[in-house]
This record gives sequence, structure tokens and C-alpha cells, in this order.
Amino acid sequence: MQLMRRPLEIKAEEASVRSVVSLTSALETLSSMQIAKTKNKVLISNQFFDEVWNIYKQIRVDVMFNYGRSVDETPIDKELLILITAKGGLSGDIDNRLIRKVVEHYDETKNDILVIGHHGALKLKQSHIDHTYYFDLPEHDYVNVDPLMDITRKYAKSRIYYQNYISLSQQEIKDVDLSDVVSSKGRVADLSTLSEDMVSEKTYIFEPGSYAVASYLENSILRLTISQFIYDSRLAQVASRFKAMSAAKERSITNASELHTEYNRSKRSQVDTRLKESMAGLKKLRAGGAE
Repeated sequence: MQLMRRPLEIKAEEASVRSVVSLTSALETLSSMQIAKTKNKVLISNQFFDEVWNIYKQIRVDVMFNYGRSVDETPIDKELLILITAKGGLSGDIDNRLIRKVVEHYDETKNDILVIGHHGALKLKQSHIDHTYYFDLPEHDYVNVDPLMDITRKYAKSRIYYQNYISLSQQEIKDVDLSDVVSSKGRVADLSTLSEDMVSEKTYIFEPGSYAVASYLENSILRLTISQFIYDSRLAQVASRFKAMSAAKERSITNASELHTEYNRSKRSQVDTRLKESMAGLKKLRAGGAE
């Protein structure tokens, strides 16, 4: 038979659990605020991409997207895997799912790995895979992706693994070829941007030349695309954290309620025991007085 715990012991545990409720509520609110802020940044980034693409498509000198490489640059004949993960471990299970997908695709002879975010680097190491490049996930609103672009340009192909935001309760892992993404985003931009101002060498002067300007715009497009993936991943991470905090909050509320019920039961049991002891003592006193 399990002994009933003392009321003070239960009360102390209940107080600890209620502090967890307060903490998870605060983190839940913070995550909600970050979601709204990041969604706005994704929208602004998409609008700017459309404007840049509208100029680029009219002056491009090649049907292929060249990542802003110069004519004499020869890329590494490997596929670069870019992993966008969380900074820490408060992102739910979403990073674990991403790493599992990377492990399924990874071939040491064909791939190099660039990891963004400490949590992903840690999980990758646990899977016995070494990364070639590593960057911290940016903490501030501004994301400087120029160092990532410098590495991406070195490779013939690049594939991005990122966390896609669907809703607060649903996030998915996606992997896409970077050049395919740029092309598909360009097709979407073609539908949404109609400009009467045609950009060509007949109407504009390009210095030092149209190829150099196209290369500059490719860099801008690449910068916007990578930034969007980071913003989208950050949005999914915050949503996953919100979901995890909400679940933790609900569990804590349930535990606190159960502990409060246990406390009341223990308190009543303690009062009943003392009452029985008092009644037994009173009976002895009465029995002694009768003699």
C-alpha cells in the first residue's frame, strides 16, 4: 500500500508545477509575437523578389541561373546540402525530422554540408556525419547571407533543407534544389508583375555591361531566396516551439490540478487522523474519570 504524502510536500510540488505553467505561458506569448513579426518579413521579402526578378528576366544573357558567378568561374562538381536548423533545443522535434531526411540523402562522395544553427550541427554529429561549413542562426532581424552566398557560388548544385511553416499546429520538412526554386519563384513573379517599362540595352545604359548587371541581379535574387528560406525556417521553428510550449503548459496545468486534489485529500486525511486521535484520547479520559 502506497503511503500518502504529507500536505506540505505536495503543496511545494504544486507550487513548482505552477511556476512551470507561468514560464510556458510567457514563452507561448513570446513565440506568438515572433510569429507575427516573422510572417511580415516573409511577405516583404517576397514582394522585393518580384520587383528584382522583373528587371532580371529582361536583361539575362543566359537561360540558366548562374548564381552570380563570373564567366571564368568553374564550380565544384558536388551538391552542397544547406541545412537550416534552430539555434537551441526549444524547437520541438522539427530539427530531428530534418536531420533524418538529410541522412537518407547524404553521400560523402557527392555532397558537402553547410549547417546553419547549433542544434542541427549537434544532431548531425550524433548521426556521425561531419559538416563542411557552419554558421550560427542569426539572432537579429537582419540576416546577412553574403558568407553563405560566397560558399553556394562555389558549387555546381545546391539543395536546401528547411522547415516550412503551414500553420501554428503544422510544420513540415522540405528539401529543394536552389536553382529550381529560383526558376519557380521567377515564374510566379512573371504572373504577378506586369511592367510597361521595358528594360533593355535599347532603353538603358548598362555599366560595365549587361552581363555584369545580370550577375549583380543574380546575386540579389540569390540573397533574397536564401534569406526567405531562413525567415521561413525561423517561422516554422517558432511555431513548433509555440506548439511544444502549449503542450507543456497543458500538461503542467493538468499536473497542478491533480496535485491540488492530492493536497486536499492529504489534508483531509491528516485532519481525520488527528480527529481520531483526539476522540481516542477523550475516550480514555472519560474511562479514567468513570473509575
